[in-house]
Amino acid sequence: MAKWSDATALVVVDVQVGFGDEDYWGARSNPVSEANIEKLLVAWRDQAWPIVYVRHDSQEVESPLRVGTPGNELMPFVRAIEPDLLVSKSVHSAFLGEPDLHGWLIDHAIRSVAICGIQTNICCETTARDASDLGYSVLFILDATHTFDIVSSSSGKVYRARELGRYTAVNISSSFGRVVYAAELLGGVDE
Repeated sequence: MAKWSDATALVVVDVQVGFGDEDYWGARSNPVSEANIEKLLVAWRDQAWPIVYVRHDSQEVESPLRVGTPGNELMPFVRAIEPDLLVSKSVHSAFLGEPDLHGWLIDHAIRSVAICGIQTNICCETTARDASDLGYSVLFILDATHTFDIVSSSSGKVYRARELGRYTAVNISSSFGRVVYAAELLGGVDE
């Protein structure tokens, strides 16, 4: 078993091919999120720090993330680096998937997580909130996430992806963890 006591696990949420379907998802924020995630993955692996991948196994027939479709696959740059754990989920939080993320982190004496991935305001935020509630120290890497515009079903108002990311940053920093940027974390890693 790896010795990661006091390490921070990089939790990469739902970086899947199906999120590239612009016709399905619509306009997105942060076009550099994947590049930042890739830099973080390389840095974490170079330092032999723990990496967790989370994959959304959608049960919805029309979803580009549905199990058994090409969209369910992790993006190629993610697949290029072997994770220490792969969690599959069909809900928002990585802590409600299989295998048990919380149990795995406890078994490895890991008490801190750095969260990145897709979507900022949904699965990434939910995972960060649950991590905080479970007692983990949370780093939320805002520029290594992205999301999509949402149209309110009640009013028809369009909430822009950029706005949703800012709302998530406020939510996380107010109660659940520390919002950081990839360069802050990568600055401390030997090149």
